[in-house]
Amino acid sequence: MGNRRSFIKKNMMATAGITLLGGNLAWSFSDKKYKSLRPGPEERTFVSKVVDETIIKVKKGINNPELAWVFENCFPNTLDTTVDYEIIDGKPDTFIITGDIDAMWLRDSTAQIWPYLPFVQKDKDLKKLFQGLINRQVKCILADPYANAFFKDMEKETEWKNDLPKPEPGIHERKWEIDSLCYAVRLAYGYYKETGDTSVFDKDWDKAMRLVKKTLRTEQRKDGESPYYFIRRHENVTVRPAFLGKGRPIKPVGLICSIFRPSDDGSMYPFLIPSNLFAVESLDQLSEIYSTVMNDQEFANECTAFSKEVFEAVNKYAITEHLNYGKIYAYEVDGFGNKFFSDDPNVPSLISLRYLLGKKYYSPDVYLNTRQYLLSFDNPYYSKGKAGEGQGGPHAGTDTIWPMGIILRAMTSTSDEEIVWCVKQLLNTHNDMGFMHETFHKDDASEFSRSWFAWANTLFGELIVKLYNEKPELLESI
Repeated sequence: MGNRRSFIKKNMMATAGITLLGGNLAWSFSDKKYKSLRPGPEERTFVSKVVDETIIKVKKGINNPELAWVFENCFPNTLDTTVDYEIIDGKPDTFIITGDIDAMWLRDSTAQIWPYLPFVQKDKDLKKLFQGLINRQVKCILADPYANAFFKDMEKETEWKNDLPKPEPGIHERKWEIDSLCYAVRLAYGYYKETGDTSVFDKDWDKAMRLVKKTLRTEQRKDGESPYYFIRRHENVTVRPAFLGKGRPIKPVGLICSIFRPSDDGSMYPFLIPSNLFAVESLDQLSEIYSTVMNDQEFANECTAFSKEVFEAVNKYAITEHLNYGKIYAYEVDGFGNKFFSDDPNVPSLISLRYLLGKKYYSPDVYLNTRQYLLSFDNPYYSKGKAGEGQGGPHAGTDTIWPMGIILRAMTSTSDEEIVWCVKQLLNTHNDMGFMHETFHKDDASEFSRSWFAWANTLFGELIVKLYNEKPELLESI
């Protein structure tokens, strides 16, 4: 599979007209406009007939040929280019790289295949792919619950071998992020609710989920202690937490520390609010599984109580009256009263709460106020330029905008006008490449990061499928 993915990487570059000059990517658009940039069927890393049928069906509902082209390229990108599936020890095993980095993130891998979940009952191979990713994530969590990214080869040594503490073999990166563990819960719970299949809840899964809960409890740091720290030498300050890699001081108030954000940048204050709200939902989902499937009411009750504790702490310490917007969520807090107001247009983020969580896990009124703030120039990371406008963050530098943030803005909008505006922004800023990028410069969409970012691609496809199912008239009007 590794050689196949290498071919796909080269093939994607050739198809899009990419040439390598002095180690940099120089781009030129294909002569034939709107020619599919998907690998040929025999070169795809995974083929789903039902997904391919969905692409054909949705394209028929799109009037704009450019939008139909970008959708066809993006929606299957995870399946086309990032999957390594096999049977290991008699069980399905699925390893999904993030794209241009040959490693698997717990967060990204779940998010990358999430848009295909509605199709699993119609495709037995796709169902096995989900089973395999659940099994693989269990292996990863048991190897190191604090790691965020892993290799397929659990003996492989990372390029970050000078990180402290040194990552164990098989660990690509050891940045502690609450959402990494929450995404593993989301995947298993979502698969179970969609299929009713409980076979994935085996002894290893049970062991991993108990470790998830234990790790989250530890990172409440109620006794002031944590075994976790992270030091990377000669690296950008955003990946070097303060105070010998442990992060800034916190007052233990029931919230959970996350030393890194979903962008893999270091947090300013360790209590990252959208990730804590994600944990609230994940703990409730674990409670349901242990109560109804695992027949362990004691553990279920512990998860419920933990969830309630974190939720109450969020409501007490993270909601603040803003000068211009009323009550809004802070992005990060420390329990002492210090708060950071902004967002990072990854998931979980504040703007993504309506997309990610059930309605009972956040305040709708506070969310709407927060959303209004985030999409304003009072947000220090909201930018507008010649190329476009939207949310950014420190990850790729100032004046950069995340297409993922624009996608999530559309996903969480109730305004047809705003949704259409977002889709047009995305069409105007992919730089004729036919794929989403991680970021682009607000004044020049040709200055972008990551030409192969499967999560952003598939998320864009999820948005278009959502519009096809819920607001088909919008696809006809763009």
